[in-house]
Amino acid sequence: MGALQVLSPPREELPGDGFGVDPVFTERVTNVALWFYRKYWRVETEGVNNVPARGRALLVANHAGIVPYDGAMIRTAIIAEHRHPRHARMLVVDWAFAMPFTNMLLVKTGNVLAHPLNATALLERDELVGVFPEGVRGAAKLYRNRYRIRRLGRGGFVQVALRTGAPIVPVAVVGSEEVHPVLFDMQPLARLLGLPALPITPTFPWLGLGGLVPLPSKWFIAFGEPIEVAQHGPEAADDARLVLELSERVREWIQSTVNRLLARRQTIFF
Repeated sequence: MGALQVLSPPREELPGDGFGVDPVFTERVTNVALWFYRKYWRVETEGVNNVPARGRALLVANHAGIVPYDGAMIRTAIIAEHRHPRHARMLVVDWAFAMPFTNMLLVKTGNVLAHPLNATALLERDELVGVFPEGVRGAAKLYRNRYRIRRLGRGGFVQVALRTGAPIVPVAVVGSEEVHPVLFDMQPLARLLGLPALPITPTFPWLGLGGLVPLPSKWFIAFGEPIEVAQHGPEAADDARLVLELSERVREWIQSTVNRLLARRQTIFF
C-alpha cells in the first residue's frame, strides 16, 4: 500500500484584472514566499480563520521593515494556513512602485497602489484587501520606537470599510521590525532624492547590496475577529466620531496583541 498523500486545500484563483495581476507569475512567487514563511522567518500564525472564506473584507495591519515583507507574509499566511486559501490584494505606497523590478513584482502579484478608490473598487468585487494605515512613517520608524503602533492615519480605511460594508479584520505582526532595523532616517538627503525616507540600518549602506538582505527574525502574525460595520450604512463614513472610534478600536487591538506576541519571543531570532 502506497504512502498517504496529504493534499492542501485548493487555492482561490487570482483572476486577471485591470490592475495588471498575473496569476501564473503569482503562483510561482507564492512558492518562494512559502519558503521564507516556513523556513526563513518561521512564521507562527493564530486566528487566520477569522479571515472570511469568501466575500469582501479589509485586513488592517501594523507596518514595518521598509520593504513590504509584512504584506507578503500576511498574504502567505492566508494561503498556507486558512481552511479556504485565498489571495489578499495588498495596498502599497507609490514610492515602492518607483523601482523597475519592484514595480513588476508588486503589480504582477496583485498588489495595488494605495488609494481609497482602488480599495473601494477591489472590495466591491468582493475581494480581500490589505492596508497599512501607518504608512511610510510606520515602515521606517526607528528601532527604538519599534512595535509602538502609530495613529492609523486619518481613518481613511474605516471610511472605505463603511462605504463598502466590508468587515475590518485587524492584523498584528511581530518580526518585521527586525528585518531591517532602522537606526536613523536621513531625511534631508531623502528630500533631495525625492524619497519619503532614507533609512540607515546596521547593514545598509555599509555592506552595499548585501545590506539589503533581510535578517532572519522570528515572526508571529495574529488575525483578529472581524469588526462588522455594514449595520452603520455608507453614510456613516461622514461621521467623524464613529470613524475615529473604529480606528482607535483597531489600533488598540493591534497594540495589545503585538505586546502579547512579543512576550512569546525569547530573543529576536527565536
